[in-house]
Amino acid sequence: MPSVKSGTFTFTTTSIEGVMVVDTAVHSDARGYFMEAYKRPDFVAGGIDAVFLQDNRSSSAQGVLRGLHFQVMHPQAKLVSVLRGRVFDVCVDLRPGSPTWGSWEGVELSAENRKQLFIPRGFAHGFLVLSAGGAEFSYKCDDVWHANDEAGVIWNDPSIGIEWPALEGDDVFDPSKVILSERDRRHPPLEYYR
Repeated sequence: MPSVKSGTFTFTTTSIEGVMVVDTAVHSDARGYFMEAYKRPDFVAGGIDAVFLQDNRSSSAQGVLRGLHFQVMHPQAKLVSVLRGRVFDVCVDLRPGSPTWGSWEGVELSAENRKQLFIPRGFAHGFLVLSAGGAEFSYKCDDVWHANDEAGVIWNDPSIGIEWPALEGDDVFDPSKVILSERDRRHPPLEYYR
C-alpha cells in the first residue's frame, strides 16, 4: 500500500479510501523513549486535514469489545492509539455512496508498535482488547461527543465478517470471552442502515 513520509511520520493508505495507518519515528535510549504523536503540518502533508476538538481515553480489561459506534448527525474523524497493552482496532465504512460501504479495516495497535489509525468521518468504530493486562486507549476526535446522536452496528454481524483475532493466551478467537456493554449487545445489523 502506498505511503507518504512527512516529518517523523509515515502515512500508509489501507484498502479503504481515507483510512490510514500512521507510524512514528521513536527516539529511544536507556532512559526510555520520545516520539511526536501528532503535528498538524505533518499530518496535513500526509493527507489528514482533520482539526481535532476532543481527546478521549479509556481503560478496559482483556476481552472488552467497545463498538461498533458512530454519531449520526455529528460524525467524527478519529485518530486512535494505544498507550498500554494491545487492541485490535476496527472501522466499518458507512459513507453513503462509498464503493467500499460495509467494508472493514482492522489493525493491531499496541504500546509496543506505537501505530495510530486515522478513521475519517462516516465510519463505525470499535476495538477488542487483546492483552492479558488490559489496555489504555486514546483517541482524538474532530467533533465533540453528542449523547443523543449515538448509534452502532452489532460487532459480530456476519454480513461484515470482521475477523477478530485470538486474545493473548488463546490459540483461536473465542466469542464467548467477549465482554460487551448492554448497549453494545443491542446494536442492529449493518443492513439496518442501508
